[in-house]
Amino acid sequence: MKRIKKWALLGLLMASALAAQARSLDAVRKDGKIVIATEGQFAPFNFFQGAKLSGFEIELAELVAKKMGVGIEWKALSFDALFAGLGQDRWDLVIASHGITDERAKAVTFADPHYCSGGVIVSLDPAIHRVPDLKGKVIAVQTGSAYLDNIKKLSGVKDVKNFPQDTDARGALINHRVDAWVTDKFVVVAAMAASPNAGLKLGDFLFVERIAAAVAKGNASLAKGYNDGLAAVMADGSYASLSKKYFHEDVRCH
Repeated sequence: MKRIKKWALLGLLMASALAAQARSLDAVRKDGKIVIATEGQFAPFNFFQGAKLSGFEIELAELVAKKMGVGIEWKALSFDALFAGLGQDRWDLVIASHGITDERAKAVTFADPHYCSGGVIVSLDPAIHRVPDLKGKVIAVQTGSAYLDNIKKLSGVKDVKNFPQDTDARGALINHRVDAWVTDKFVVVAAMAASPNAGLKLGDFLFVERIAAAVAKGNASLAKGYNDGLAAVMADGSYASLSKKYFHEDVRCH
């Protein structure tokens, strides 16, 4: 996914200063576990089934951690707190559908992308499906997301409504409080499958992006260890199987 946090200069400096305390790959392996944070509110990528975290990114991280030779201690919290906690060394890695952007790369070190997708236009009105159709409309997006940043680049949009969770933005559309919702393509496909009578209409892409996990800025050893594990999962067929389980297609970047 695909999400942008506006970092103040002070926050960037603090994150950079604290990154030196981040645990290296050797330290993680010595401990026997990697601490990973996610949101848990972004199906089908990361969500709760009862009290248990599930989803494509959750299962993928578990496969990668196994290749790295470590277990996982999961943390789940609000999306806009994930990178801040990473900079404070509260966890080792974040996987929560973050799109790779230049702004985010100032605050974190991204791993290699684990899928490619993008923000799509969703509406209840089939006449609202292209970017020009958003002129004069009210649009729902999640706070801190890349969707918000890209919507702000458009001219003629009447208003943008921010919601703490993507499901809140979807609810605003379903309840006719907004004209359109912008979110990840695969989130929409899953929502349409789960609620076929909701009337959601999938429109065009607003933008396309590469999605990746992230470690503390400058933590090159952990990023490499994770990347090596991800490459192994992609090479042995387990990534393709997992991707087809959730999306009926291989969603890796090409």
